Amino acid sequence: MNVMKSADNVFYAHSKEGAPVEKWQKLETHLKNVAGLAGEFADVFGARQWGYVAGLWHDLGKYSELFQRKLIRENTNEASEEISQGKVNHSSAGGWYAMQKLPRGHALVLSYLIMGHHAGLTDYHSEYAGNASLEKRMRESEGVNLLLKRIPDHILNIDPPRELIRGDASFWIRMLYSCLVDADYLDTESFMDEDRFGVRSKEYPELKQLETLFNRFMETLGNNAQKTPVNKIRNDILKQCLNAAEQSRRIFSLTVPTGGGKTLSSMAFALRHAVKHNKRRIIYVIPYTSIIEQTADVFRAIPGFEHAVIEHHSNLRDDEDERDSLRDRLAAENWDAPVIVTTTVQFFESLYSNRSSRCRKLHNIAESVVIFDEAQCLPPEYLMPVVFAVRELHLYYGVTPVLCTATQPEFGIRKNLDFQFKEGFEATCEIIQDTVSLYDKLKRVDIELHKSWPDPMSWEDLASELVQHETVLCIVNRRDDCRDLYRLMPVGTIHLSALMCGEHRSKVIREIKQRLKAGIPTKVISTQLVEAGVDIDFPVVYRALAGLDSIAQAAGRCNREGLLPHYGKTVVYIPSSQIPRGHLAQAADAGKEVIARHADNPLSPGAIREFFDQLYWMKGDEGLDRKGILKLLPHDKTLEYAFRAAAAVFRLIDEKYLPVIVQYGESVKLLEELSQNPWNARKILRKLQRYVINLPERVHRDMQHAGHISELKGFEGIYIQETTGIYREDIGFCQPSDQGFLDPDGLII
Repeated sequence: MNVMKSADNVFYAHSKEGAPVEKWQKLETHLKNVAGLAGEFADVFGARQWGYVAGLWHDLGKYSELFQRKLIRENTNEASEEISQGKVNHSSAGGWYAMQKLPRGHALVLSYLIMGHHAGLTDYHSEYAGNASLEKRMRESEGVNLLLKRIPDHILNIDPPRELIRGDASFWIRMLYSCLVDADYLDTESFMDEDRFGVRSKEYPELKQLETLFNRFMETLGNNAQKTPVNKIRNDILKQCLNAAEQSRRIFSLTVPTGGGKTLSSMAFALRHAVKHNKRRIIYVIPYTSIIEQTADVFRAIPGFEHAVIEHHSNLRDDEDERDSLRDRLAAENWDAPVIVTTTVQFFESLYSNRSSRCRKLHNIAESVVIFDEAQCLPPEYLMPVVFAVRELHLYYGVTPVLCTATQPEFGIRKNLDFQFKEGFEATCEIIQDTVSLYDKLKRVDIELHKSWPDPMSWEDLASELVQHETVLCIVNRRDDCRDLYRLMPVGTIHLSALMCGEHRSKVIREIKQRLKAGIPTKVISTQLVEAGVDIDFPVVYRALAGLDSIAQAAGRCNREGLLPHYGKTVVYIPSSQIPRGHLAQAADAGKEVIARHADNPLSPGAIREFFDQLYWMKGDEGLDRKGILKLLPHDKTLEYAFRAAAAVFRLIDEKYLPVIVQYGESVKLLEELSQNPWNARKILRKLQRYVINLPERVHRDMQHAGHISELKGFEGIYIQETTGIYREDIGFCQPSDQGFLDPDGLII
């Protein structure tokens, strides 16, 4: 038997274990399927022919004798020394052929796509990528001419792409790469796993249908709401969002004070705008993993939205319907659902990733409405590449961005400062007609500087002052601070930090809400995690000095519903401990300077703009692209990019954190269930994610060496608590000595 091909010159792309050769996927079928899908995906942003050619040539290397023999041997009992030595390289031939047939520019684009469709987008030069560099791989084209003789002419001789590259070429390549790898994944999956593909292909409701359901929900909500001044203002905000949604071709900003109902109002804008202007989906980008689930749950609570909303983060839903759960996981791979709720880290690190698994969803961002919740939290050290990416998506990929925040930073091009924010937006369209008036109407809080200002305040003095209030929230900057202050407070005080697992934090927050609703005196010491999306309402809030954006968030936990007969009070104090270095210290310094100039109203829109200008000025151009991402992807015509190097340094969270499953609630029972039912591991591990805390790598290592945590047997990389005393009901994770938790980087949450 000729193991390379059948008598009628049939070549194969994929085989199935145990299936006869006639049931295998023909190579030409796979190439045409991928070409059609990739072309369809790329057509959304005007690049159909680019996608088609990349798809048609991406697996030309599978025409090789070695690859065809490999397929045969993988599905027989034959042994092969050449197969055992490693994988057959089939992903380079298409790039080599492009270099022979096409002009350099066309060839380079296609070579990046084709040569990287498995291993990832690589660098052009060998400085970062070594032997994997595109430059080196293109020179190693020995044997390609012999291979070409096996390939049908109608595969090779097609017209080159004629569409012009729009916008930045590196971004264009990345979006085309997404089209190719997603098309390849999908066609391969449809052949190899028909059941899985069948779950994926289940249709979602259309956005027009979701808009109708949403409007019905909001009407019911409005009819049942109390006729308070705050709710009247929220209704006006909603109307302005709906009116603004009629406009097109804008970068929008939605500047609404905390408690103004911007989550539902922004969704109202997104649905109306998407239906009006034929957008394909809505993507909601949230800076904090801690609130992504509750935001998604807000949307899922809308009747009819239950199966239209996909969360993409580490915590997956545990649905009773396993098919729906699988469907959610599949949709998270390529974002083909109508509503995606994801994290800032996932969104932007994917845009700068070089890995096929992370990039495959990018093309589905095109022609979407993307809402950036809490836009002030976009990381300043990466602000230039982040804003550049948003601008490219808007200008060339049909994306409508909405910068949604209570403290709107100025992302426009800077001309009046000592540095030039070259990648800024030329213009944004504010949805709210009169933000100054809105802030005045929604004012429910007085901001006070503590009487000790500008001197630091000891924890002992602060504790003595807090106990004078029946109900008070005090927010500190670090976990250590939270512990230190909590120990000085009377019995019954509540502690809240990210060293408590998700299930524990949720329980504590429920308790706080119940106590506040019942009018029970409540004292809470918390890190800033309480500022993000936690709807609690205190009459008095103390906030350690921080950036004005954080102070505004803290003020949003004070007299939130405006039910007090007077303004609530938010007191800003300078803590005795050192503010965490880096961005947090810079933000606090900028905040201190602006507060000194705007002591009468430090949270006015003018003061907020001044704060961000000051903060960005302190960082300068280099500080706003600290890792030099844009230098690795230069705006020139050489097309010589460092995709791999850029991906390696674009990390919004620099320090590596490692998870630990703690002993709390149902976790011990679930771990026992896991040991007894390892075949059900996926479902049990999803449940266990509610009992995870994340520790800095160094702390994690020290705790492991001391025997306080250990790797879960049979599950590499998953660690569990071993020492009972290191997790407590009142404060969560701590050292056995009870001397406080050593947090080397002064983490704030």
